[in-house]
Amino acid sequence: MEVFLVVAYAFYNQIELTWASKSTTNESNVFEPGSIQCNPGLIIPIWEPTTNLALGDIVARGVVYFVALVYLFVGVSIIADRFMAAIEVITSQERTITIKKPNSEPQVISVRIWNETVSNLTLMALGSSAPEILLSIIEVYAHDFHAGDLGPSTIVGSAAFNMFIIIAICVFCVKGEYKKIKHLRVFFVTMVWSVFAYIWLCYILTWSSYGVIEIWEGLVTFIMFPATVLTAYIADRRLLIYKYLSKKYRMGKHGVIVGTEGEDVELAQTKLNHVTDNGFKVFDETDEEAREFEEHRREYIQVLREIRKKHPSASMAEIEVLARGEIMDRGPKSRAFYRLQATKKLTGGNILSKRRVEKSETETKKSKKDDNTIRVFFNPGHYTVMENVGQFAVTVSREGPLSHSICVDFKTEDGTAEAGSDYEAVEGTLIFRSEEAHKQVFINVIDDDVFEEDEHFYVLLSNPRYLSSDSSNGNLSNMVKNLPKLQLSTPAVATVMILDDDHSGVFSFAEGQYEITESSGEYQLKVTRFSGARGRVVLPFKTTEGTAKDGREFEMTSGQVVFDDNETEQFIPIHIIDNESYEKDVIFFVELGEPIREEDLNSDSSDQEAQTLANTDDIAMLGRPKLGELYKCQIHIKESKEFKNMVDMLVSKANTNITMGTSSWKEQFVEAITVTAGEDDDDDEDGEDGDGEEKIPTCSDYVMHFFTLFWKLLFAFVPPTDYMNGWLCFICAIIMIGVLTAFIGDLASHFGCTCGIKDSVTAISFVALGTSVPDTFASKVAAQNDKYADSSIGNVTGSNAVNVFLGIGIAWTLAAIVRAFRGEQFEIDPGSLSYSVAIFCISAGICCAVLMLRRRFGGELGGPILGRIITASLFAFLWLIYLVLSSIEAYGVNLPFMS
Repeated sequence: MEVFLVVAYAFYNQIELTWASKSTTNESNVFEPGSIQCNPGLIIPIWEPTTNLALGDIVARGVVYFVALVYLFVGVSIIADRFMAAIEVITSQERTITIKKPNSEPQVISVRIWNETVSNLTLMALGSSAPEILLSIIEVYAHDFHAGDLGPSTIVGSAAFNMFIIIAICVFCVKGEYKKIKHLRVFFVTMVWSVFAYIWLCYILTWSSYGVIEIWEGLVTFIMFPATVLTAYIADRRLLIYKYLSKKYRMGKHGVIVGTEGEDVELAQTKLNHVTDNGFKVFDETDEEAREFEEHRREYIQVLREIRKKHPSASMAEIEVLARGEIMDRGPKSRAFYRLQATKKLTGGNILSKRRVEKSETETKKSKKDDNTIRVFFNPGHYTVMENVGQFAVTVSREGPLSHSICVDFKTEDGTAEAGSDYEAVEGTLIFRSEEAHKQVFINVIDDDVFEEDEHFYVLLSNPRYLSSDSSNGNLSNMVKNLPKLQLSTPAVATVMILDDDHSGVFSFAEGQYEITESSGEYQLKVTRFSGARGRVVLPFKTTEGTAKDGREFEMTSGQVVFDDNETEQFIPIHIIDNESYEKDVIFFVELGEPIREEDLNSDSSDQEAQTLANTDDIAMLGRPKLGELYKCQIHIKESKEFKNMVDMLVSKANTNITMGTSSWKEQFVEAITVTAGEDDDDDEDGEDGDGEEKIPTCSDYVMHFFTLFWKLLFAFVPPTDYMNGWLCFICAIIMIGVLTAFIGDLASHFGCTCGIKDSVTAISFVALGTSVPDTFASKVAAQNDKYADSSIGNVTGSNAVNVFLGIGIAWTLAAIVRAFRGEQFEIDPGSLSYSVAIFCISAGICCAVLMLRRRFGGELGGPILGRIITASLFAFLWLIYLVLSSIEAYGVNLPFMS
């Protein structure tokens, strides 16, 4: 803070010498309306005449220019949102990298190509500051590479408005809590660069070469932009020496434990154990991208867990919809997201509805609707019947249009069961009349008293066709009538299994290994009885641990299941504990005991006799039950694929470009002519109120919609963001911003010369305010909705630095090069600009000190009402002081302290 004051005081002394010399040469510096010279505009000509105007003419022209400027500012705001949407799509691009899990297995994950800090300081900052930067460049070109007051003063005035008014609003609008800046290192770096940018501006204006900008000064100013990005990236990634000086290392059971930013090493070990125990992968500290990916995925998993607890009966599809909305509400969002949201709320536009999801659902419905095929199949395709069943029915179904009458042939075919001895063969044709979807084929099973192995036979469908009197010309008739396609679908063959009922049966699992998901809850493990189904049999079972542990992955259980007479299957209930792990791979076992007939439970035969009978080759003739080969099975517990896929999908689709991007011109024009309700602070982001009901647009929504309709329709011609990954939209949007900025520069200059206002005063007040209003609303929404203060005030400092390094650096470098090529110097009057910059530096130093003080008491934003009022009032007062003192100096009014 003391450094800022010393430097600012030096600036003041230097500038005071200029004022003193100016006052000696021009004792009378009185302003008169109409005395400011009107220069021709780059696009808009001067409104003649410019002198000897009556007061009424001045007021009328001023109102026309004012309204035109406001309307142009609205247009710039809307096209800037298209620009920001393109930037969001560009910076949301992903690439795949391969990482190794702790078990050395490779895994491919998707990570952002753009680093968040880099994108915020480059494309995002360019998107929010494009009007100011382009205004400075265009003004230099319009004045034949001579200096102008509008562009540089707009940059300084915008920086002052951002630093004081936007932060004041953000501090005041957060109620009931404190919000801190999360990436404090990056904030410090950008804060230092933002203040240094204006100190450097004063240096090259007054100290280095007074009133002359040399080529090297412009180049160094521009080079500071990549230097800002590089140092912020280093701070974000904790690279170089900072990384090794700020961490503590200790060997743990999982490898090297790293504590960062004062974090205790034991706490780091605890966190690592927690992560490992919950199925999350542990990555090496140097694998920054993988760690960030896993952190994001962990957040999504936590969201899903919370939603499933709140809505236990909801399906996974419903949970997915809820999770998407929750993640969009809770997750961190870019500056572009809040910028678009704020502008659409003001202009009655669509509030970032999830267009991609709606489009996918529409295409799915359309594909189902366009399917015009009749399919015929067995429903179901497998039947299991007892030998004593007598007659049973096999069902044939059809799908598709039901308005046509069709027929299909059927017949039985032997398998291990033979027609005549095991079943009665049938053959014929089924006729589906109009609106009939199901028909049945009835088959008789022959019963005998001889023990047999289980046998099967088949029922086949063939020759589906339309019911027609001229069946020989059926295909031609189909072509003439344009009938739906008719085909057999799977299953076109039904398998019938005949179970013998003359033996107590063999008991077994169907498979030796089962893979089930941890979300199964109570899993019903199927046990089958074959080679007979006579009598009531009791079958014991028990579970044993493997890598899956009792009480952690499953619940140990034991007991028995009872097969009634002619019953061929039963189920063992096994309770799986759902930890909702992203990855899981554990096993346990289920084992069957010796089956016992109910009549043998109370018999006097000894266990040795029962064992002897069980080992005899005549067991089938004796009719006693026995175990099959698969009497023990392995249960393999895996993570829920549905849960994992949903997490992966949410991670891959968590980018806000899903809601911001557009895929077609049609979509853009539909959105342009659609008016939706604006949002209140308590409303959801989807334009719904707290009860989930869709809001109805108000009168003000319609007024704002029709007021901005021209711009919406005009900018709907900008290519959609899906083309060329957003770059085509980016280029077209910045060209349109440049054109509108040229109009704004001409109108602002004409407005000032008509009303007698200097360009520097117009720039720091009206133009700076007009270009910063969308960012104001964006920061307010970000401050209220984000968990941290980075998106609201953290980006303000970065934008202020980028304004100088690009807006001043590019414009003045081009001007200095062109003037040097002509053998001239690029001269600029440092008086008003350097004074304005000095006042801003002093005020910015006070602002930084207050923010750091607030952080010590809880956070930069929010807090008690008294603290918020004092902070907001102080920042607003600093902006007014800056505005008043800069305006007074611009008109050469000598205050007592300036003497």
